[in-house]
Amino acid sequence: MITVRRRGHRATGYALAAALSAVLLAGCGGQDAAPPQSLPAGQQPGGGGQSSDGEVPDGEAPGGGSGSQAAASMPKSAPQRLSIPSLNVSSSLETLGQQKNGTMQTPRDPDKAGWYQPGPTPGSKGPAVIAGHVSWNGKPSVFHKLTSLKRGDSIEVARQDGKTAKFTVDRIAQYPKKKFPTLEVYKNLDHAGLRLITCGGDYNKGQHYYPDNVVVFASLTGSA
Repeated sequence: MITVRRRGHRATGYALAAALSAVLLAGCGGQDAAPPQSLPAGQQPGGGGQSSDGEVPDGEAPGGGSGSQAAASMPKSAPQRLSIPSLNVSSSLETLGQQKNGTMQTPRDPDKAGWYQPGPTPGSKGPAVIAGHVSWNGKPSVFHKLTSLKRGDSIEVARQDGKTAKFTVDRIAQYPKKKFPTLEVYKNLDHAGLRLITCGGDYNKGQHYYPDNVVVFASLTGSA
C-alpha cells in the first residue's frame, strides 16, 4: 500500500496521484487494476483528454475550472449519496479503500458508486474521487450513461454532516488506459473538485475489457 506523505503541497500531490492511479480500471465490470507506480518528482500532468464535443475548451485549466464560479470548500465529511439529475442517477455510496496490492477497490454492488476514502471528501479542498461500474455481466451499471453528461450539468453529493455538496460539470474526458494522465486528473487543486470515473470505449467481449477510461471533471459551485 502506498503511503501518502505530507511533507509539502507538491509532494502530497505526487504521492496521492500515485496512490490514485490504481483507480484507472475502476468501474469496468470487475476488471483488476494494475498496481500503482511511483511518479518521479517534477513530472507534469499528461495530455490526451477529449471533452464530450472532442475539444478541450479554451482557457480551461487541466482538471476542471472551465468557467464555473467555484464555491468555498467545505469541512471534511464522508459522502453518503450521489445524485446526477440529468441522468436520473441516485446511488448510496460504498466506501472504497485499497487492496493488498495497492490497487483501489471497486464497488461490490454494480448498481452503486463508491467513494475513494484515502482521497478528499466531496466538497472539501482537492479532487474527490467517486468510481462506478459502466457494466456488469453484460448489463448496464450505475455509470452506464456517464458519457451523456454535458458541461454545466449538476452533480450533488449528500454528506454525513447533513450538507449537500453541489458540483457543476466542467468537462468530460476520455483517455486510453495505457496513456492515462494521472497527474492531470488527480493533481492538487485550489478548490473543491470532483472526479467521476468509469470505463469507456468499445468493449472487447473476448477479453472482457474496455480500452479507455471516462472521467467527469466537476467543481464545487454551491452547498445546501
